[in-house]
Amino acid sequence: MSSYRQILYHLIFRTKCSRKTLVQEHSKELYAYLMGFIQNKNCFLYRINGMEDHIHILCDLHPSIALANYMRDLKTSSSIWIKQTGKFPAFEGWSDGYAALTYAWKDKEMIVNYIKNQQEHHIKETFEEELRRLLKEHGIKVDERFFP
Repeated sequence: MSSYRQILYHLIFRTKCSRKTLVQEHSKELYAYLMGFIQNKNCFLYRINGMEDHIHILCDLHPSIALANYMRDLKTSSSIWIKQTGKFPAFEGWSDGYAALTYAWKDKEMIVNYIKNQQEHHIKETFEEELRRLLKEHGIKVDERFFP
């Protein structure tokens, strides 16, 4: 029998100290870089978007890749690329940690739309409020040390 799996990861990570250093006019270039990284890892990207201080990714990880290694490599590689481009001059790096939330296949379009509408969504809710809400919805205890 073959092995089957379908694990959708909603990945969220923020800039160092949640500073608004991801210049929106160059965000499409950053997302294209991240898309290339994801594809090179034999993973599948469903949606990427973000704000000046954080990024959301919905993807499927190849079963040979450990999530922690994937996130470490994604953040390290993109940090180097961001600094080399010079298009994000205030960027100092990514914050430690990330959120990795799993969803059922039937929820894919809902999460794709949620990520697609980040700019509109953040008119009403800050990143910290959003992250707290998402963690609570997934039954994850919030560690207050990581919230300003």
